[in-house]
Amino acid sequence: MFVKQISVFLENKPGKLYQVTEVLKKHNIDISAISVADTTEFGIVRMIVDKPDLAVAAIKEAKFPVSTTDVLAVEVSDKPGGLNYALKVLNDANISVEYLYSFIKRNGDKALILFRVENPSEATEVLQAAGVKLYTNEEINSL
Repeated sequence: MFVKQISVFLENKPGKLYQVTEVLKKHNIDISAISVADTTEFGIVRMIVDKPDLAVAAIKEAKFPVSTTDVLAVEVSDKPGGLNYALKVLNDANISVEYLYSFIKRNGDKALILFRVENPSEATEVLQAAGVKLYTNEEINSL
């Protein structure tokens, strides 16, 4: 139940993010979620896209450092406390969240949040046991 996240390492210079999104546009690749974290000199762009293998190949061809990571796509109620419930399940299982960010897409009245956790398999088990819905790449693409 993992989703493939693409991470691109960029120099923190004008136009670099544009160049990466231009590569995706040229290959007709849709972005479902994106997060940019930066330091003074470099940034990490994390994305969920509809064609991750093609995106990685195209980004590599454009000479940008790129990698993939398995993350969890978690559905939460889009109301106060919705995210807190999923975090409580992970906290109670002593699973650390390394980072998270939200999707551009939504599923009705539900928000979708991407979680990078220290133990994805265990996190999947405890979240599903608690009734939390997890999405696959295919399910995300169908929204």
